[in-house]
Amino acid sequence: MKYKLTLLAVFSGVLFFACKNEPGKNSADTETIAKVEIPIPSTEGTDGVRMIPVETPAGTYKVWTRKVGNNPKVKVLLLHGGPAMTTEYMECFGDFLPREGYEMYYYHQLGSYLSDQPSNDDLWVIDRFVEEVEQVRKALGLNKDNGYIIGNSWGGMLGMQYALKYQDNIKALVVSNMQGSFPAYADYNAQLRSQMRPSLIDSLKAFEDKGDYHNPDYQNLVVEEYYRKHICRMNPFPDGFQRAMEHVNGHIYEFMQGPSEFVPGGNLAGWDIMGRLNEIHIPTLMIGAKYDTMDPAAMEEMSKLVQHGRYLYCPEGSHLSMWDDQAHYYPGLLGFIMDVDGGRF
Repeated sequence: MKYKLTLLAVFSGVLFFACKNEPGKNSADTETIAKVEIPIPSTEGTDGVRMIPVETPAGTYKVWTRKVGNNPKVKVLLLHGGPAMTTEYMECFGDFLPREGYEMYYYHQLGSYLSDQPSNDDLWVIDRFVEEVEQVRKALGLNKDNGYIIGNSWGGMLGMQYALKYQDNIKALVVSNMQGSFPAYADYNAQLRSQMRPSLIDSLKAFEDKGDYHNPDYQNLVVEEYYRKHICRMNPFPDGFQRAMEHVNGHIYEFMQGPSEFVPGGNLAGWDIMGRLNEIHIPTLMIGAKYDTMDPAAMEEMSKLVQHGRYLYCPEGSHLSMWDDQAHYYPGLLGFIMDVDGGRF
């Protein structure tokens, strides 16, 4: 999924170029939002923070969550990408969901920044993460009448896998920028790479042939030539995105995702649930974007494979379309939640 950065998250390379930027300032709704004099909730601070114990085959650990707002009818749990990123890069949701009165939860999965980070590679498998999400769901009070899961990238993969086992425990699912097949994602990523100029491809391959993925020159090329086109098209990168990059757990990311965006591997390499999407019967929103590392046509197809699906296309967006195409992303997302909550979906 994207080098050390994308798809399932985003990684160290961007640290050389990421700059500060206020969340939510590239949206067509900016002026309207600015008139509402309430602070934008972020992952920083201690208000609403709760450490939730999670039982695993290796023992009990704690994961970090932060509650924003209070609404017994609509509770939204955010699943970040990576693996082992953080919801810092999802802070832009704080511009929108709380302003609609929705209860929202930032959440760092086990192994991520503010949660426990055990040194046990047996824990970094998707089925174990599914059980973790179910325990977090119970602790936070999400259920079939009020619970919404929004997963981006690896978080979308996790959300779909969770729904295949526990969908009767939540009300709706949002899969943001994540295909239902890792091999298909890798193929689409290879197509995007093939569109680069030949000299750049040769330069990347020279580093890759030596396994020199952490070389700053290689990472800089990936960031400037690929991430800025397909991961996040904002320049400078948003502040929350930068902080998430600084806090990624690189070991878990590489263990599950592989050493490079262009050399995907890890224990997720063979993951594919396209043949099982028809088992998902809860309302499901699939979000694709024109410049994404995920194939937007595949995202549209997925919306037709689930039993009650809807597709949202972001014509200006990339992998982080919640940032760089807010004018389409949030009206579509909020409309979906409103329709589900109102019994119109």
